[in-house]
Amino acid sequence: MSTPVKPISITRVEGERFLDKPDLVVTEEPLEIRVGYGPEGDRKQFSLSVTMRTPGSDEALCMGFLMTEGLIENATQVQSLKYCEDLGRNEARDNIMRAELSPDTEVDTEKFKRNFYTTSSCGVCGKASIEAIRVDCELRQRKPMHLDQDVIFNLPARLEEAQHVFKHTGGLHAAALFDLKGELLAYQEDVGRHNALDKLIGLMMMKGENDHSESILLLSGRISFELVQKAVRAGVNVIAAVGAPSSLAIELAEEFGLTLIGFLKADRFNVYSGKEDLVLEHSPQT
Repeated sequence: MSTPVKPISITRVEGERFLDKPDLVVTEEPLEIRVGYGPEGDRKQFSLSVTMRTPGSDEALCMGFLMTEGLIENATQVQSLKYCEDLGRNEARDNIMRAELSPDTEVDTEKFKRNFYTTSSCGVCGKASIEAIRVDCELRQRKPMHLDQDVIFNLPARLEEAQHVFKHTGGLHAAALFDLKGELLAYQEDVGRHNALDKLIGLMMMKGENDHSESILLLSGRISFELVQKAVRAGVNVIAAVGAPSSLAIELAEEFGLTLIGFLKADRFNVYSGKEDLVLEHSPQT
């Protein structure tokens, strides 16, 4: 089984000194997701995607990816998530996972066709057509979000405290869910931003926790269209990130009534979407 980090030897240059030192880097390996579907007695299979990811939480990654791509609506539609054991080559066993969907789950394989593998940095690379990028999502009713701005200011520091692998490598993205008081509910790390979010969504689905309307999603990087789309699919109402959103991410957040916060620092942030629904408050001084 591959591990999230890999030991290497490096040469550190300090002025005129060359120092040989051990170091740790984040592991990046491909994961192919295969889907088994169809009625009993007539099961079929297709390869959904190959994503470059950090090994670990692969079941959660697959579960989250299936949901955010629109193949499933809940965890009960997935009968099993297992590494392929019959490949005849041990080196690939941990990098191919098959998701068995329930017999009554309908799958349109043409809808999920991709032309090539998904990179760790871009989840929509490889879509067969631009129309396939947009996953079907239901519009929802806007509602005011009462957020303590001091809680928001503290979110990045609280996430950084929890990121064990990042502390050793500095090479991972993270996605985290906090409650409205700023308590960390769960987080996931990965070399890919979209993988980290899929792992987080999948983890919560496997726990049976599917209502995220009163949670804050924190992203460690920039906010892309696809990350907003995944958040919409997961029922998230508030997204905060340390980076900037793209124009398309803002448009999608506005369309679906999300509060979108970017460039989050310890003392400031920008509100790009949902400011008319956002009620900022201060914690009482003690």
